[in-house]
Amino acid sequence: MIIPAAFLTQRVTVEPYLGDTAYGPAYGPPVPDIRAMVAPTVRQVRRASDGRETVSTAQVITAPGLDCPPGSRITLPSGRITTALSVADHSAPGLPVPDCMEVMCE
Repeated sequence: MIIPAAFLTQRVTVEPYLGDTAYGPAYGPPVPDIRAMVAPTVRQVRRASDGRETVSTAQVITAPGLDCPPGSRITLPSGRITTALSVADHSAPGLPVPDCMEVMCE
């Protein structure tokens, strides 16, 4: 079961992180109009890339299958551009809970 579209009332744009280059971070083409649920949540998270703990100020929930590795740029509905700190794929096959992706942002 996938998270119902009725819960995903906001839209975000994701620029997937491709890696670092000699000129700084590289991003893929922007993917606009991704249905999401965005919450201004302050939470301490552990970065996937280096293991350091940092503070997240936004939580983005989307349908499964989102291409958004840590380091990706996300434009929130407010217009604020933020960076994905950690990404979690929540799925529980056989259980009556919806599958979704959770992205914690700077």
